[in-house]
Amino acid sequence: VQLQASGGGLVQAGGSLRLSCAASVRTFSGYVMGWFRQALGKEREFVAAIRWSAGTTYYADSVKGRFTISRDNAKNMVYLQMSSLKPEDTAVYFCAAALRIILSMTRVSSSYDYWGQGTLVTVSS
Repeated sequence: VQLQASGGGLVQAGGSLRLSCAASVRTFSGYVMGWFRQALGKEREFVAAIRWSAGTTYYADSVKGRFTISRDNAKNMVYLQMSSLKPEDTAVYFCAAALRIILSMTRVSSSYDYWGQGTLVTVSS
């Protein structure tokens, strides 16, 4: 499975961006798709995840109410719509995929098997 994240860029605080993740897989059925981010000098952290088949979503508290993860079954794409962006959202954002993952490990980066290359989001104040 190869993942390709895109959509990053420079945006002012309060603005919006939509990140996309394309995958070289016939179907994501059974997968959990996640978005993580890593700011300069910091650990990689969980942002959001979606269970492909059920559509169940999970969010980090820091982005809840501002970010929305979604999927497009027909296009095998995962999106992260980011609104009300803050300077502290500045980071490289990665999409990731896991074929089998227990609920309690959804927010743990080591649970994910496949990773995209990352896309940089910079939020200016």
